[in-house]
Amino acid sequence: MSPRPRKVSDEAIYAAAIRAMTRLGPADLTLAEIAAEAGLTASAVVQRFGSKRALLLTMSEQLAASTEGFITGLQAEHRSPLAALRAYADCMAGLAVSPAALFRNLAYLQIDLTDPEFRKHLVKQARGTRAGLKSLIASAKRTGELLEGTDPARLARTVDALLSGSMLTWGFYQKGTAARWMREDLEAVLAPYLARPARRARRR
Repeated sequence: MSPRPRKVSDEAIYAAAIRAMTRLGPADLTLAEIAAEAGLTASAVVQRFGSKRALLLTMSEQLAASTEGFITGLQAEHRSPLAALRAYADCMAGLAVSPAALFRNLAYLQIDLTDPEFRKHLVKQARGTRAGLKSLIASAKRTGELLEGTDPARLARTVDALLSGSMLTWGFYQKGTAARWMREDLEAVLAPYLARPARRARRR
């Protein structure tokens, strides 16, 4: 006799958890809140994952494993590698749709940085992000969007650091939206590397 199929997938529960985390800080996030967001009972989520910690750890592991693929997917969806890079910046800005949302996400980041079990997934996610950014930049170099002398690894490291720092400094100033703030910083970093159309030779 085959097992009864689950009406709600693990991925749907992870998505529900992320939605709940945008509204609630670590202290207020409960399995009951996540279950309600997913349209399940708390007991059903407990039966599947065991605890809130176990659910969040499993979710962190899955997100870390899919990070580089997510960036690759952005490249497939956009007309150029730099368009995909800008889309990634916009996605990251989604962590700071408001000052309160940014502060909640920083609270979760504190857990990721200080709890060894969460941190190992954070490190994997960071490496996947860096690899994905490097791939986008290398593609932009090949397609002529970036100058031939661009070092993809070096620029990827700069963009990686820039986006995290830009989001944090937006929290300091809270001027406009985080998306616009981060996009402006990204454009400033990319500007020296952008390929420009060759000037037409002057007629003699």
